[in-house]
Amino acid sequence: MFKKLLIANRGEIAVRIIRACHELGIATVAVYSDVDRNALHVRLADEAYLIGPAPSRESYLRIDKILEAARKAGADAIHPGYGFLAEREDFAQACADDGIVFVGPSPSAIAKMGDKATARATVKAAGVNVVPGTEGEADLSDDELLAIAPSIGFPLLIKASAGGGGKGQREVRAMEDMPALLRSARREAESAFGDGAVYLEKLVEGARHIEFQLLGDQFGNIIHLGERECSLQRRRQKVLEESPSPALDTDLRWRMGQMALRAAQAVHYTNAGTIECLLDKHGNFYFMEMNTRLQVEHPVTERVTGIDIVKEQIRIARGRRLRYRQEDISQTGWAIECRVNAEDPFNNFLPSTGTITRIQFPTGPGVRVESGVYEGFAISPYYDSMIAKIITWGDSRPEAILRMRRSLDEFLIMGVKTNIPFHQQLVGSLRFQAGQFDTRFVEDRFTIEDADQERADIAALVATLVEHHQGQAAASQIGGANEPRGSAWKWSAHAAARGGR
Repeated sequence: MFKKLLIANRGEIAVRIIRACHELGIATVAVYSDVDRNALHVRLADEAYLIGPAPSRESYLRIDKILEAARKAGADAIHPGYGFLAEREDFAQACADDGIVFVGPSPSAIAKMGDKATARATVKAAGVNVVPGTEGEADLSDDELLAIAPSIGFPLLIKASAGGGGKGQREVRAMEDMPALLRSARREAESAFGDGAVYLEKLVEGARHIEFQLLGDQFGNIIHLGERECSLQRRRQKVLEESPSPALDTDLRWRMGQMALRAAQAVHYTNAGTIECLLDKHGNFYFMEMNTRLQVEHPVTERVTGIDIVKEQIRIARGRRLRYRQEDISQTGWAIECRVNAEDPFNNFLPSTGTITRIQFPTGPGVRVESGVYEGFAISPYYDSMIAKIITWGDSRPEAILRMRRSLDEFLIMGVKTNIPFHQQLVGSLRFQAGQFDTRFVEDRFTIEDADQERADIAALVATLVEHHQGQAAASQIGGANEPRGSAWKWSAHAAARGGR
């Protein structure tokens, strides 16, 4: 096992990795910028090193400074978390050149799959369906992309080649808008990932965003841990995820899982990764991209499978074989995650900065919270606005929703504005309850004001359904990974939508 591991990240994901390391008996090293000197991950690590000023380009994106800290600390491994350098093959290669184990895939796998345009070409050659878009592996110029765009057709997406999370992504509906959007996307991609390369992809309207969590070892074994539903997004950023997906049945889950494995096997993938897909209204699915790193939403998969993904990452990086076969994986119950951000949902979600003067996290059965903040912590404008993740689990989807509603009501935070009111209305909306949404639902068909009118009625409905589910557990089809699910729940919610308004 590693003796000392450096976490090349900050915030809640750094805290998450530190805790996993401590449970495994591994000493931890934090790195921090000037404004993160008093951050929670710095306090929890066994030792910590300053790597530069607040801007990420001068600190968390500096490979040389991170490796210098690793050498000073005597770290024998580095975990990149997500974001920043997590999908940079040059970082993975630099670690290898320094004799430090990179807890993630090989540099070659990152090069082929971490670069989204190259990934499309790689999996297409392996017989995987991809969303129509820019083909080939070249970093195309603006003029080349403008020339290709009409053949793809509008609407389309400009997407960053080097990263995900909605950064460097723009929706284009008309040719005349494209030059300015290209420049904007490149600037954001350069700022977020240190790489301004972009590619084009056809926008599949009315689609759902489904992703499959993968684990692969260095001996050629690779498995998936089931799917996550990630369709609820705002400005291309995920806001709520769940597992399983209410849109998949047994057959579709199996076929999409096989596609995900085939895509990963095309690059001999190792460690943790995620295949992201689009599922259209007709049940057709397409490879969209691969995230060659740990995902923000990994806890929902951990909760329904019982597998600690971070610990598995570390074991795989050490050279261990996978402890699981595909037939060992099953999903039990339902898990939902809400991302709590420091932003004002009543003022166009503008970022909110300041000092947290009071905070009280929700607790109780089936509730997990991951965060990197505490009372007295200052929310900085320099980094992502997410301050916590709430994960709830239940025997059924209705029970997981009820626990999320309770958790959001219990979550107390003062000093900064948060999107908790948005989440309260989202999980209380009839369409969410019925699983009737796509990637455009939040922006096109949901408002806090409309959802507020539904809230009282839906609370009684969900409670009734949970009671029914518990009383009819043998007959319920909601919980199992290998069973068709959701029909009774969807029918009841749909009936309420028709008769309750």
